[in-house]
Amino acid sequence: MINSAPRPRVAFQGEPGAFSEDAAITLLGPEIESVPRPTFAALFSSVAEGLADFAVAPVENSLIGAIEPVVALLRGSALINSGEIVCRIQQQLIGCPGAVLEDIETVESHPAALAQCRRFFTEYPRIVSIAVDDTAGSVARIIKSGNRTRAALAGRRAAKLYGGFIIKENLEDDPENYTRFVLLRSGEIGDSSNRPPFR
Repeated sequence: MINSAPRPRVAFQGEPGAFSEDAAITLLGPEIESVPRPTFAALFSSVAEGLADFAVAPVENSLIGAIEPVVALLRGSALINSGEIVCRIQQQLIGCPGAVLEDIETVESHPAALAQCRRFFTEYPRIVSIAVDDTAGSVARIIKSGNRTRAALAGRRAAKLYGGFIIKENLEDDPENYTRFVLLRSGEIGDSSNRPPFR
């Protein structure tokens, strides 16, 4: 018998291959329907707008602390915590095929990812860090540009999805680099599972 149950639609901030999408797959399985959203604000409105059944958001990281834009949105949100997961985060330096570290002039990524790799930028002061909206999207732009002087910080799955080349592995300042993600959904009055999403 064919299972005709609809796949859960799960929104996350960023492009396919983002760490938040990885967390969503770990929480709900590989059969989810991913719903990429450009900003955290768009992520939080996705459930109310009927675009998604769930939203996955990063709330804190072991190296940099609370993800403040998310925490601010959570405090004013009617969404409730339906689950959570802590994921190890490994930041890869990803460039175009054939790129070498010596040629890299700029590295772009989400501000949280850049902050997790401060030691790398201290070690290579000539490399300029550029804050952008998301990790996976930065890989997509770099690969599309074909410019071997540009690189991005993101996960391995983003490199695989967009055909990127991993120039240097695991740039995070400490291998004990973990992010806590919450799975959010709409709640009803009297819902016994209504737990605060951030404590």
